[in-house]
Amino acid sequence: MTDASALERARADFLEEVTRASSDADLRALRDRYLGRKSGIVTSLMKAVAAAPVEDRPRLGRLANQLKQDVEATLAERGEALAGAPPRRPGVDVTLPGREAWLGGRHPLSSTRERIESIFLRMGYEVIEGPELEDDYHNFEALNMPPDHPARDMQDTLYLAAPVTSPSHTATVLRTHTSGMQIRYMETHEPPVRIISPGRVYRRDNLDLTHTPMFMQFEGLVVGEGVTLADLKGTLAAFAREMFGADTAVRFRPSFFPYTEPSAELDISCVRCHGRGCAVCKRTGWLEILGSGMVHPAVFEAVGYDTERYTGFAFGMGVERVAMLKYGVEDIRQFYEGDLRFLEQFPA
Repeated sequence: MTDASALERARADFLEEVTRASSDADLRALRDRYLGRKSGIVTSLMKAVAAAPVEDRPRLGRLANQLKQDVEATLAERGEALAGAPPRRPGVDVTLPGREAWLGGRHPLSSTRERIESIFLRMGYEVIEGPELEDDYHNFEALNMPPDHPARDMQDTLYLAAPVTSPSHTATVLRTHTSGMQIRYMETHEPPVRIISPGRVYRRDNLDLTHTPMFMQFEGLVVGEGVTLADLKGTLAAFAREMFGADTAVRFRPSFFPYTEPSAELDISCVRCHGRGCAVCKRTGWLEILGSGMVHPAVFEAVGYDTERYTGFAFGMGVERVAMLKYGVEDIRQFYEGDLRFLEQFPA
């Protein structure tokens, strides 16, 4: 039998349970529990009104109907509230220790390349880039390396069966240096010229402590009227002291390169022993960092420059070589192995 107290207890129980509902599934379970057609609590109370005394039936019927309407309205309101609420997240335990965020950093080769670029940009140079697939003409012939030159040996150069850039250029190679960009630039620009050309180059070297088949290289070129060897020496000495420190000593040693005459290699005082002699510099106190020289007249003739009017100088260096000296790295392979224990030693 139903009485007013039973209806009020059902209402109180429902209001307590609905506040704990936190999902659509919880609301469906509550609807079945209270409004189910066969065994719902409110449904059962409404059916029991028929067993109440005749004089109480109208009042109890009104109370039971009101309870059913209130339950339906409350379930609908709770459903709307849950639909507009942000998703629940696990609570934050403020007693846990903080987690240090991992921050990425510049790769040492990227940092070195950017450092070299910034030095020459301040000197007024333009940075240019070009194709890594190069034709025989720009990679060799225009740089005063004729077909029988030993630099074209397949033991050093990677030749490709790829489309050539021009019918007159009969071979395609993975460029062995970025010097080809000097030719490409001079073919389309009149002097004065002041450029640097960074990029990846490829040679058939065995992978060891100081060699890798792919590495990064910088080439520089200056052309104009009255450019002398003194300009070359002053430029490279200023670069070396900016890169390795103001107290860095420099020296130039005679050398040979097909596209420069005269040619020279630049040495700097050992970064480890500062010229006193150690295992790094093989007890000489000096370390070689780049090759350079005055541009050979044959190179100017290949691009149509007046050899009586213009002179120039060129230089080239390996980015890995500079990075190894600057950071004290003894194995070039470490730059490419991706070992975080190695890379985390460098400043971000």
